[in-house]
Amino acid sequence: MLDALVIGAGMCGLVAAAALRRRGLTALRIVDRRIEGHEGPWVTYARMRTLRSPKHLAGPALGIASLTFRAWFEAQWGAAAWEVLDRIPRTQWMDYLRWYRRVLSLPVENRVEAVAVDPVPNGLAVQLSRSGKSETVFTRRLILASGREGIASPRTPDWATALPVDRLSHTAEAIDFPSLAGMAIAVVGYGASAFDNAAEALEAGAASVVMLTRRPTMPRVNKFKGVVYPGFTLGFPTLPPADRWQLLTYLFDSKVAPPRASVLRVCDDPRFAIANGAGVTAAELRGDRVRLATTAGGYTIDHVILGTGFKIDLAGSSLLAPIADRIATWRRLIEPPPEQTGHEFLDFPDLGPGFELQSQTPGDLPWLSRIHAFTFAAAMSHGNVSGDIPAVSDGANRLADAIAAAEFRDEREHHEETLRAFDDPELSIEDVARLRPIAASIPDVAD
Repeated sequence: MLDALVIGAGMCGLVAAAALRRRGLTALRIVDRRIEGHEGPWVTYARMRTLRSPKHLAGPALGIASLTFRAWFEAQWGAAAWEVLDRIPRTQWMDYLRWYRRVLSLPVENRVEAVAVDPVPNGLAVQLSRSGKSETVFTRRLILASGREGIASPRTPDWATALPVDRLSHTAEAIDFPSLAGMAIAVVGYGASAFDNAAEALEAGAASVVMLTRRPTMPRVNKFKGVVYPGFTLGFPTLPPADRWQLLTYLFDSKVAPPRASVLRVCDDPRFAIANGAGVTAAELRGDRVRLATTAGGYTIDHVILGTGFKIDLAGSSLLAPIADRIATWRRLIEPPPEQTGHEFLDFPDLGPGFELQSQTPGDLPWLSRIHAFTFAAAMSHGNVSGDIPAVSDGANRLADAIAAAEFRDEREHHEETLRAFDDPELSIEDVARLRPIAASIPDVAD
């Protein structure tokens, strides 16, 4: 039986596996549905030119200086090149992760998908699918590290369902940008991915791009930069649920300013325009064009790109769908004020201290504690330690520590037997024989 099966070989999956191995949990398998070298978003649907995180952050290095991006970069191009580097190119970050996987000899299996999980004594049976062939793997722990889209689904507004699939894309999909050349494009949303995809469309020759946003003004501050420090990382999961709710809803509801570099890619292009306060209310196909109704008027375009992000969706995971309604969420922890009763954070799973799933009804599915959600879905319970670069090593160490401790508790009797049988001598018989025993009688020493 494996110590752990890791689903996902992007940054989070790799660092989780590396942290487990450092704690002696070496019976590992890591599977990913994508082809080798294309795990995670970096060369699939991420479209920014450079990372948004500053280059000095250690990321998945687990406190090992020689495992950082800087060490990898300087070994090839030198310290002088590092000094002049501004931001890390996105595709170069993927090159680093490929090296990270290789230098740590992490056992990744590509084009493998986990499709079902069931409990067995002392573990889980996970059904894997590879090229149409099925395999059942037995593991003590299952780690879901399938990225931003793990335990989530692309957020699709109701109005978008009225459009044919060839007129609608989501930023999380593969998009054939050259096919959009000469077209009028509407990008819905104002976040980083919305700007990046608007830029890709323009650079591929789109006739025009209009960005439609519900907000009346563009946010200028990224509040998340204000919580990248050890106190928040370590202290957040120790707070009462109400305090965590207050902090994270404030952070997300404040909205995040798009990265300056992404905005600069489009702002001087005469083909680009932004319409603030123009939330889309309806869509229809008129002839061979798309008509969008918004709160600020109508737009006739050729193609829509949704920059609407992801929505946490336990039922969207094939592994969790059969039991999604029995998994504890934040709805059992929080009674939000009336204006937040529909907040999507209520659908985030209520995770334990080791990122483990919990039953909605205590005692219902005890084996859920063997499934660990090391994805963005952990944000409400643990903070932003399992999705982005800044604190991912902290999250991986927290996960690995908890699993190592849980495995010890589960196998306590075995460990005690091993301890009682432990007989590796510190001293040989000859060593003991060389000690001169004290005399049977020692004369009194006069004062």
